[in-house]
Order: sequence, then structure tokens, then C-alpha cells
Amino acid sequence: MTLRIFDTATRELREFKPLREGHASVYLCGATVQSIPHIGHVRSGVAFDILRNWLEAKGLDVAFVRNVTDIDDKILNKAAEHQRPWWEWASTHERAFTWAYDQLGVTPPSVEPRATGHIPQMIEYMQRIIDNGKGYAADGNVYAQPTAIENYGFLSGQQLNELDQGESAGTGKRDPRDFTMWKAAKPGEPSWDSPWGPGRPGWHIECSAMATNYLGGEFDIHCGGLDLQFPHHENEAAQASAAGDGFAQYWMHNGWVTMSGEKMSKSLGNVLSVPNVLTLVRPVELRYYLGSAHYRSMLEYSESALAEAAAGYQRIEKFIVRVAKEADEEPGVATLRDGLLPATFVDNLDDDLAVPKALAIIHDSVRAGNKALAAGDLTEAREIASRVRGMTAILGVDPLSQTWRAGTLAQRSDDAASRALDALVQEDLAKRAEARAEKNWAVADDVRDRLKAAGIEVTDGPHGATWSLNQAHEIEPREATSKKPSSGATKGEK
Repeated sequence: MTLRIFDTATRELREFKPLREGHASVYLCGATVQSIPHIGHVRSGVAFDILRNWLEAKGLDVAFVRNVTDIDDKILNKAAEHQRPWWEWASTHERAFTWAYDQLGVTPPSVEPRATGHIPQMIEYMQRIIDNGKGYAADGNVYAQPTAIENYGFLSGQQLNELDQGESAGTGKRDPRDFTMWKAAKPGEPSWDSPWGPGRPGWHIECSAMATNYLGGEFDIHCGGLDLQFPHHENEAAQASAAGDGFAQYWMHNGWVTMSGEKMSKSLGNVLSVPNVLTLVRPVELRYYLGSAHYRSMLEYSESALAEAAAGYQRIEKFIVRVAKEADEEPGVATLRDGLLPATFVDNLDDDLAVPKALAIIHDSVRAGNKALAAGDLTEAREIASRVRGMTAILGVDPLSQTWRAGTLAQRSDDAASRALDALVQEDLAKRAEARAEKNWAVADDVRDRLKAAGIEVTDGPHGATWSLNQAHEIEPREATSKKPSSGATKGEK
């Protein structure tokens, strides 16, 4: 199957045909760096990182641009509220977003331009729009005219007779439907020189100018959150049309992360910051969770759903790590040979990145691999593990990748505490193995149960028992009593 993308502009699945053979150009609307990122902010980063991985897996050279909005009314208001310089406030939160992307294993973009670094490009772009009769300057402001721009509303379905830009009237505005490209300077606010007087850019002009500056007047895919469809993306496209550029050939929008059915936002007071959520699960588990739903669907957040996703990822991880151990390969080192991706997996990702269906194939493969291990067929298990690693690599969650291998559940650090724990557990496993050999099931049960109560899972294999930490386990206090040996087999040890 050839890759098909749901194009927001046409409301239909379209076969992806890049403008340049062998290349793909992608622009993603990045962060407005006004605050600490929450998981709703970074969902787009994960969703379109999977898109990028898939385009590269199909042999395309991908130019991926993700901007930073570092000058904006919200940034100025937040900085003033906290009595900080606007540039310090923006820089601080830009670093917070970079940290969050890095924590989730999101590949850095080819370039990450800041709005404040591209004022000349924006001025040139606005001048082209004015020269084409689609915009005008008034009282130091510059406005674009939707009524003069062909096909305005094609992306969002907005009707000109019902249009509301959601911005203040602005001095000199000829029509309340016109939107601001350049804001005249106000006392105490940062400003830059322009042919129309000192001021600062509006929100929409920055992306039109930066996207075309790096990707050309016409490029392949424009991505972003569904909440940006109007007015931001509609006005980006309108500015590009007014300037004479073809702009994006495909538009992709990801759904929101919601709580109680409402979009996660600061105004609702239901923000879950990335640092806080990472106290509940590991970064790879959060990435798995955010990427597990179809990118266009809404993702309803709950701690139980997050925990369920983490457990699902751990089932994949434990299988991969166990195969590495059974094959006498060093745990945490990606030495399993690459395998071909299953045709069904390829078909699902080619169908508008149907990740939930792709994950079902991964979990089916893991179950088959565990059966192979139970049967002592290590060759078959390694073949399956290789395919699973190939699939999880596309989704950015391969447990033994360079990004995640140091954090696998089975990874052992060299500190003294870890060595001591391993020695203690190995002593218990030796006692359990001896009891099983003597058919003393009560003692074997007791060892297993004590380890399980401490959050240590025991897995039996052809080469003996191995152990791993259950990260989601909450240790319950146990009474200081011991079980009396019994003469019969219990709890399935036999």
C-alpha cells in the first residue's frame, strides 16, 4: 500500500506524493514558550515524530522544521505577571520544551527557527502581500484582508459573513474580519524597526515566513494541533496565498489530550506537566501512551489509562530483554539483528498512520515470541524479537535503542546497591531452584511470593529463572511470619 494521509483541507485520504522525488518537507507548528509544557503540548511532537520515522523508513530524505514562538501576547503577559524580562521568560520555557522533547525521545528537527530571529523575512513577506493588494498598513499596524484572498476558509470551513478572528479591533483596521500581521509598538513592549514603524510580528505571519524561508514557497506537509486549524493555520495559508506561494500540499492535525472530555488547557486548570507525569511513569512509557492512540483521535487522560499503557509497553520490553538474555547477549545492548517489517504493519502505517492497529500486531508478535521461549525455541524467538524491534523503532519505543536501553527494566547499573540487590535475589532464586528440584513446592511458593510482594517478578526459562523489577508495583507491608511447609503442591509451582 502506498502511504495515504488524511488531508484536513480536502477532508479525505490522499496518496502522498512528495514534490521532490526522494525527499519530504514537513513543517510543524511548535511551542509558544509561555509556560512549562504539559502532555497535551508534546503529543504533536510524538505524533509527527512517528510520521517522520515512517517517511524515513520509506527511503525519503526528510527536512523537518519545527518553529518556536518566542514573542507573543501570552509570553509578554506571563513575564509581566512574574516580573521577569520577556526574553528570559521565553528562553526559560523554550529550554523546558526542549527537555520534554528530549525526554520523550523526539528526534530534534532539521532546524528549529525562533520568531524573533526572522523579523526581516516577515517584513519582506508582508511587503509582498501589500504589493499584491491583499494587505495594508494603518497607524503602524499591518493587516491582511480575508475578503481579498481567494479561497479564504478552505482549511477550516469558515464563512466570510460569519468570520470572527478573535482579536481586538486594532487602530486603522478597515474591516473587523481583517487580521493583524504587524503590531505597532506599545510603551514598555519589545519592538523592531520596520517600514511601517517600530512594532512586533503577529502570530500568523511568523509561520508563513519561516516555513517558506526553509522549505520553499511550496512544500509537502504542514502539521499541528487541531486547535490551530483556525485562526492560525487558516491565516498562515491565506498569507501565503496573498504573497503568491503555493504553501503546504497536505495538512495534518492531531487531536487533543482531554480530561473529562475537555481539551487540556491552563484556563481549565487541568494541566498535567511533563515533569509531573514523569514521576508516575518512565519517559518511554509516556511516549508509548501519547503515541498509542490514532493521531487524529482525542486521547482521554486518566492515571489508570496511563498505567495500562505502561504495562502494555513493559510486556513488549520484557520479551525483548528476555530474548537478549536467553541468547547470552549483554542486556541493554541492541545486538539483535534487524528483521523485515510484517506486511500488515506496513499496511496499517500506510493507512494514515494507524498506530493502534500497528500496536496490535506488535503485541500479537510478543505473545507468539513468548510461546516460542516457553517451548525452548530460541531461534524462532529471536526472529520474532527482531521484527518487534523493527516495528517499535518506527514508533520510537524500541527498548534496546540508543535512546532507551539504559532505562530498561532489566538494566543493571554498577552501583553497590544494585549489586547487593542482585546478590540477594540470586540467593533466593537458588533456594527456589533447589526446592523445585526436591519438589518442595511450599518453599518454592514462599520464595516466589516474597519476591513478588517486594515488586520482583520471576520468569522461568529453559536456562533457569531470571528476575525483573515491576516499576508499577506498590510494596505492601507483610507480617513477620513464615509459612509452614506442607506436603502438597500449591499455587501451580508443580
